[in-house]
Amino acid sequence: MKLYDVVILTQKKFFNPKNPDWYAKQAIKEDEDIQKALETKGLKVIKTYWDNPNFDFTEAKITLFRTIWDYFHRFNEFSEWLNKTKHKTHFINPPEIIYWNIDKHYLQNLSEKGINIPNTYFIDKGDERTLTEIFNYCNWKDAVLKPTVSGAGRYTYKLSSENLNSYEQIFSKLIKEEDFMLQEFQYNIYEKGELAFIIFNGKFSHAVLKKGKKGEFKVQDDFGGTVHNYTPTKEEIIFAEKVVSVCNPSPTYARIDIIFDNNNKPSIGELELIEPELWFRYNSASANLFADAILEKLKTVS
Repeated sequence: MKLYDVVILTQKKFFNPKNPDWYAKQAIKEDEDIQKALETKGLKVIKTYWDNPNFDFTEAKITLFRTIWDYFHRFNEFSEWLNKTKHKTHFINPPEIIYWNIDKHYLQNLSEKGINIPNTYFIDKGDERTLTEIFNYCNWKDAVLKPTVSGAGRYTYKLSSENLNSYEQIFSKLIKEEDFMLQEFQYNIYEKGELAFIIFNGKFSHAVLKKGKKGEFKVQDDFGGTVHNYTPTKEEIIFAEKVVSVCNPSPTYARIDIIFDNNNKPSIGELELIEPELWFRYNSASANLFADAILEKLKTVS
């Protein structure tokens, strides 16, 4: 018999830290919100970090990925853990969609299903062309370079013909180690920022607006970005829900980051199905909505 209905996953840095900084406090609060909402529904819940060697994952019916914000820095280790642990517990979201979502090649899959994405060019590990050759081939005025497995702005650079030389050396080193992607720069990011839509069981919960500091295209708070309340249009909600509807299997929770492309059309920045920040603090009912979605999933597992 399972001891816990749900285990909430974090990273070790956020597991009972003695002197948490503002960033850790934010992560811890979000985990606390969903744990409280689940326990209010009578569920047995525990929190641990994903690589805890002393935790037995066979004791949990469902393992919920939350603030595991170090996995992309330890990708090989995380992949091994994922392959081993998926046989011991049920993951939310399920492993097949996690594998798909970890690598940003998923954007091409979404494009093939009719979802608007920015112009994107994938660069395979080991490609021997220079960054200048690839940039000139794409023929864009400005572009963003990033790894296909990444997060928090890791190895993410804005390129133009004026600054390519300064990135050639780091690109030649990094492309030997992993796949990268080049995307045409979307200028609306400066004025309109990025919208984040939170979806539970395919239905819209709430949205926030993320804005970078002046002159910065990265909107994460690590780079001085700010988060604001946002009331989306009906069309924006339809777009976000459509993105989730083409995912197979259907995710229990998702965050869709939307930017407006250079034609002023909604476009996918990121689809987050693994460990997205969900900003419960911007919708007091949202943690409970998430708990309801998890409760529905629990009814389908043994």
